[in-house]
Amino acid sequence: MNKQERRLLTAKEAGKYLGVSVVTLYRIEKMGVLLPYRTPGGHRRYSIEMLEEYLENSREYSAASRSTLGSGSGNDDQEARQC
Repeated sequence: MNKQERRLLTAKEAGKYLGVSVVTLYRIEKMGVLLPYRTPGGHRRYSIEMLEEYLENSREYSAASRSTLGSGSGNDDQEARQC
């Protein structure tokens, strides 16, 4: 593992990496999905591996949600209009 791979990202850098705002990153942390490292001064730091794991898990969750939502008859709009 080289130095670039072990580098820890700031909250701003991690948000940019994930494509979310720092506020959203904080919300993800509060939900317990991400557990950042803390510097002695209390600043949050994120590893690339941590962020990649989050992305992978969120893709799996998203795919599962789509398959669950798509399991209906597909006629929901038509059925709703008939009522």
